Amino acid sequence: MLQIKHKQTGEILANIDGDSLVGADLRYMRLNGADLVGADLTGANLKFTDLVGADLSGAVLHGALLLGAHLNDANLNGADLSRVRAGSDRAAGAAMFNGANLSRANLKGADLRNAEVRNANLQQANLRGADMRGTDFSYSNLCHVMAAKALFIQANLREADLCSADLRDSHLNNANLAKASLHDADLTSAQPEGFTVVNLANFEGADLRNARLHNVSGQDANFRNANLSNVDFSQAVLGGAILRSANVEGADFNGVELASVTMEFANFSKALNAKIPSYKRNLR
Repeated sequence: MLQIKHKQTGEILANIDGDSLVGADLRYMRLNGADLVGADLTGANLKFTDLVGADLSGAVLHGALLLGAHLNDANLNGADLSRVRAGSDRAAGAAMFNGANLSRANLKGADLRNAEVRNANLQQANLRGADMRGTDFSYSNLCHVMAAKALFIQANLREADLCSADLRDSHLNNANLAKASLHDADLTSAQPEGFTVVNLANFEGADLRNARLHNVSGQDANFRNANLSNVDFSQAVLGGAILRSANVEGADFNGVELASVTMEFANFSKALNAKIPSYKRNLR
């Protein structure tokens, strides 16, 4: 028999039949504040389990079921959450990671659809190939995340920090990145003819200094009032995009068609390689 104890008081929170937590059925249990450091919970069923404030640092949760689980303020630093099933078509059925420490966690291929991950720490986390459609990452720290080929479609990344994030070949269609920090982020592609998709994404007031958006598909994206200084937009598709009052000093628009781009009050006199149609007015 295994005992799960509280990380501070040592109180026994649960007695588990068997000598392993691999594949364990822990559904609906109250394990808030549990000490599960380094635990092997591979394939475990944690559906709607209360793990608020639990210490799961270094734990293995590969393929675990986390639908509806509460992991707010949990410590998942360095944990293996690859292929976890924490997402749902409905927000009410998805996991909650608000305030959690997911730094250096492995979330490769994880299902996080509609999960709540607000004010969380995901620095250097591996999100490659993860499904984060509709996930709420608002105000979270995602600096240096590895998120190539990830799905952020309709995700909420408002005021999130994605500095130096690897977002190559990812999909951020209709994502909310208002006032987010993406300075030095990579939104290019690992393939010669590939591209990252940010169609309809909202970057209003965002900081994209020195970001790489070569060949990006940003149709109808909103960059109003964004800091786009020194951004590489070369060969990008920006049809219908809004760059009104954006700072484009040093930004490279080589090969970009600007005919349908809203450019009023942006400082295009300081941009590079921008072929501005003669009918454009109110440029700076």
